[in-house]
Amino acid sequence: MSALVTLVGSAAPLLQADINTDTIAPLVRGNAGPQPAGIRSREELAQRLFGPLRYLPDGQDNPGFVLNQPPFRAAPFLLAGPNFACGSSRETAATMLDAFGIRCIIAPSFGLIFHDNCFRNHMLPLTLDWETVQRLGEQAADGSPFELDLRSCTLTPPGGVAIAFTLPTFRRDMLLKGADELEVTLGRQREIAAYQAKARQSRPWEWP
Repeated sequence: MSALVTLVGSAAPLLQADINTDTIAPLVRGNAGPQPAGIRSREELAQRLFGPLRYLPDGQDNPGFVLNQPPFRAAPFLLAGPNFACGSSRETAATMLDAFGIRCIIAPSFGLIFHDNCFRNHMLPLTLDWETVQRLGEQAADGSPFELDLRSCTLTPPGGVAIAFTLPTFRRDMLLKGADELEVTLGRQREIAAYQAKARQSRPWEWP
């Protein structure tokens, strides 16, 4: 899996509220009826991302949709409105964004399951207040680059003034190491052993 340490590039502004996972990761329609995208190539996952917004009824690109516009066709950041990725729990909402190349989504709030799925796919769902996100959307309009640094926990927009943020240490380690929950936990053997030694002294009846 791919670690996320730094990220540089344009930020696509999609500042609509309540964009749900059905819109982000639309169902695939086949002989068996509508089905989740499931296990498919990264190319197909990327192609299906935001299908209802990204394509016209005849299948052609919608020129008004932000990811079809030249500055944002390879944007690694997405600026979104409140309650982004609400709705169903499908993990393809995260994996399609990742397949497209979006590794950081910045929004005032997220659907909780999607928020967790981002970390498991080594993507950062960065929560900032709505006023700040709107201001970043204005700075992003011409495709100027943003810079993310997970080591210092800063986001630097084109204006050059870094925005500091905090993350739970465990989840930050998942991103920096490109690891899952189990790998991060197993990497903390020293801390686990110290806790167990202390617990044996304070609560010996729990340790046969």
